[in-house]
Amino acid sequence: MSYVMCFLLFSLVFGLVAVASNPSPYFAALGLVVVSCVGCGLLVGHGGSFLSLVLFLIYLGGMLVVFSYSAALAAEPFPESLGSRLVVRLVVSYLVGLLLVSLLFKSGWHEFSWVPAEELDEFFSVRGDVGGVALIYSSGGAVLLISGWVLLLTLFVVLELTRGLSRGSIRAI
Repeated sequence: MSYVMCFLLFSLVFGLVAVASNPSPYFAALGLVVVSCVGCGLLVGHGGSFLSLVLFLIYLGGMLVVFSYSAALAAEPFPESLGSRLVVRLVVSYLVGLLLVSLLFKSGWHEFSWVPAEELDEFFSVRGDVGGVALIYSSGGAVLLISGWVLLLTLFVVLELTRGLSRGSIRAI
């Protein structure tokens, strides 16, 4: 299981580097989908199966909407791919930066990070993800409303950023 978790962690880092270094919305959205799948796999490995399923469905539904809007508004005839020179230079620079930061903070990061929520107490009767969902619905209603508003605002910001100066497919004739 440790090999699978290490593979998922490395995949998460490389996926985030691919998202950060890609200027095209097509490949960036594909990278975000891969990163969300890997993140949900990490949650399942730590014992959060219900939370992982809910996050996977909600996040991929939101990404589908954002990807369809950004693909409709930012119709590029020749998008930058993951193998272009600019993107490869950015990937290498991000990986070198991550390596330097990890060397700076490498001592003691792994001591407490592999413990699931069920193993923190001897007689823990509620799973960690189910307890978190109950807490969100009991005392986090305002946070859910604020999160919905922030997601709506983020959708409009992404649409404005992808539209740019060309006005995409809904420009005035």
